[in-house]
Amino acid sequence: MTAIAAERPTLVAIVATGGTIAMKNDPVTGAPVPALSGADLVGAVPKLGDIARIEVTEFSNVPSDYMGPELWPGLSAKVDELLARPDIAGAVVLHGTDTLDQTAYFLDLTLRSTKPVVMVGAQRNASDADADGSRNLLNAVRQILSPDAVDMGVTVTLNHHINAAREVRKTHTSNVETFNSGDAGTLGYVDEDRVVFSRKSLRRQTLPIPERMPRIDLVSMYAGADGTQVRQSADGGAEAIVVEAYGFGNVNAAMHDAIQYAIAKGVPVVVATKVHNGRALPVYGFKGGGNTLLKAGAVFADDLTPDKARVLALLAIPLTHDRAALQAYYNR
Repeated sequence: MTAIAAERPTLVAIVATGGTIAMKNDPVTGAPVPALSGADLVGAVPKLGDIARIEVTEFSNVPSDYMGPELWPGLSAKVDELLARPDIAGAVVLHGTDTLDQTAYFLDLTLRSTKPVVMVGAQRNASDADADGSRNLLNAVRQILSPDAVDMGVTVTLNHHINAAREVRKTHTSNVETFNSGDAGTLGYVDEDRVVFSRKSLRRQTLPIPERMPRIDLVSMYAGADGTQVRQSADGGAEAIVVEAYGFGNVNAAMHDAIQYAIAKGVPVVVATKVHNGRALPVYGFKGGGNTLLKAGAVFADDLTPDKARVLALLAIPLTHDRAALQAYYNR
């Protein structure tokens, strides 16, 4: 851990995990690779020392594509440990953008503290002339210092926009304006003079982290899908399956039969929609339509993305396999 600007009264924890924000172009390959520590990133933003004391924890330095159920429990425990300290006002988690929304949602589901936690990444690596990481980091600390930031849940704050963990998703591969919350809208904005919050996310819940993370498979519906992947997951040890379906939550007849097969084997199936806005709802009555999947025993993920439906299943499946009880978690 590195302490910076010890004369400042407010202490903010920075937890570094890696990602593009911590990458620079390798001189041999010319491609960005992990290169910077959390302390390096903080040191590159001198203005941080003018507004707060900073304590850096180096959790990992990996691309966010490497983040997942193996690392999430440890990250949540570390952030909880830091937030439990009375001298720490909140935590900024530095993270790559590819899985940033999933990690944010896992933390939002598992952290106990009401102190602000801000997830930060960058779309451009530190070698780029117009790198966005430093501005995002500064804005995150400014957000934590705002008196309105308490009890807002975990947020993803990039390019000044504040998004709730449950609702946010990455929408562009390279543009710095990549994260938005679709129909729900942003929580607020980190402006030049102050942090402005306009709403609060009401759909939040807290679940315990299991001693062992279950295996939850994610299978996509596509034109001509024959259900083989669903059956293989059910036969191969998956403890639940999330199906990325069309529209309201629709699949073809072959996928319907495969989903019915998995449920009959005692493997819960959660149906999510790949459509960016709207909810998965059991509307259509044709074979494979959402209404027939509901009657087969499937759970519907509401407006969660397929990725986040899987994140919730990681925590809910160890608690219950009952369809009604699982549905209640997705309805909250």
